[in-house]
Amino acid sequence: MSEAKRLHPAAIIFRIITIARQSIFGLLPIILLASNDGFFSYLLFGGVFLLLLLIGYSILSWMRFTYRVEEDQLRIEQGVLIRKKRTISKHRIQSIDLSQNVIHRIFGLTKVQIETAGSDRTVDAALSAVTFVDGKLLHDELKQKTKVAETIEEETTTDSHPDKAYPSRKISFPKLFIAGSTSGSFGVILGLFAFALSEAESFIPDTIYQETTNWLISQAIQTIVILGLLVFIGIWLIGILGTVIKYGNFTITRYEEELYITRGLLEKKQTTIPLKRIQAVGIKESVIRQPLGFAAVFVEIAGGEVDKQEGTQTLLFPLMRRSKVQGFLQEIVPEYQDLPESFTALPKRALPYYLVRASWILLLAIIAVAIFLTEWVWIPIVLLVFSAILGVLRHQTNGFHLTDSLLTIQMRQFSKETIMLKHKRIQAFEKTQHIIHRKQELATMKGSILNNFFGRHYKLSDLEQKHVDQIADWYSLREKQGSD
Repeated sequence: MSEAKRLHPAAIIFRIITIARQSIFGLLPIILLASNDGFFSYLLFGGVFLLLLLIGYSILSWMRFTYRVEEDQLRIEQGVLIRKKRTISKHRIQSIDLSQNVIHRIFGLTKVQIETAGSDRTVDAALSAVTFVDGKLLHDELKQKTKVAETIEEETTTDSHPDKAYPSRKISFPKLFIAGSTSGSFGVILGLFAFALSEAESFIPDTIYQETTNWLISQAIQTIVILGLLVFIGIWLIGILGTVIKYGNFTITRYEEELYITRGLLEKKQTTIPLKRIQAVGIKESVIRQPLGFAAVFVEIAGGEVDKQEGTQTLLFPLMRRSKVQGFLQEIVPEYQDLPESFTALPKRALPYYLVRASWILLLAIIAVAIFLTEWVWIPIVLLVFSAILGVLRHQTNGFHLTDSLLTIQMRQFSKETIMLKHKRIQAFEKTQHIIHRKQELATMKGSILNNFFGRHYKLSDLEQKHVDQIADWYSLREKQGSD
């Protein structure tokens, strides 16, 4: 691929869609004002002019964008008015992901996303539309850093070594349905639905709005309850559908030096996770999933784009039985297979701290409501009870487990999380105490790892002081292992 190549012409469509999507929110107020003031013809003329300008600019951008692989480097040249030349060394490339949305699939294309070491997104590159054959060829060529690495790559490619079995897991449809049913997307969709309903109200004619309101008022309570229930079920089903579309055909495969994940029904994504970028492995049990015995497994990854939608926390498996997690780790990430069965718990004298942290805002709210809105004081009181229960659950959940090379932390905000940290991956350790802590021989620990530009911090409050000192000695005095 040493000769300069252009993207597929469909890249013009993607650029138009991207620019239009980015501009629509800025132009929407102008459109509304112009349409209300009787300037619709001018608005239409301006819209056609901007569309033609956008199409022309997108075509020129496509013509001026070329890429090639030369001398162990990916070279990209782009720009209409300002010409930019970018060179990315193969040795700096951390991962190469292929993804396909609906338009990609129609034309047999793929998007190639290249991530380098570090968190500066300007150093990364994306080829929005190349043929799937070219995308796969580019993927393989950029992964071959040396002749030795080339041999390894050939051995770790599914198509090139079909007789060698690699550990692999695929999610079933029933598990995917449960994942969608118990995900937190319901609240998000409900909020979006309420926002869309409030915005649509301004576009509904007053007569229709008034007639609908009168009809609802005239209906029996049973009818309103049924309508509300139907809306609730509809939003719940949308959440399930979204999960199925996003994680359909989810498959993870373990190779010698990387994990390979494919997922998606409408938009198919292929993600590569180099093992050396994994900073921590986590198990998440939400409030709904924990009583049902389900959990999700994820990893924290060093580097990546700071503003990437999914962040640097990447799902290794959307949903599985909590009892099956140990076997999954042994097969897919055996470096983190030592999942403890028990944890060193917090002392009982730490419980008041957790109750105060969970309840102090509501205590202030009760005082304010009792003074100004006495008849509504029961609301913050009920919330206070739930907050106190949450504080007790956090105290009961939080704890740690320590081995020669692994620190495992168990914690809870709302969901229960178990985080497994390798000694060599912990970048900093911090112990803090205030004056009351020192009298009670308590302390708070915080371990930091790399993930994006800001890093990730794991904090356990109000541990026994001797336990925090034990972890501090383990971190600072013991020589870091040279390998996982």
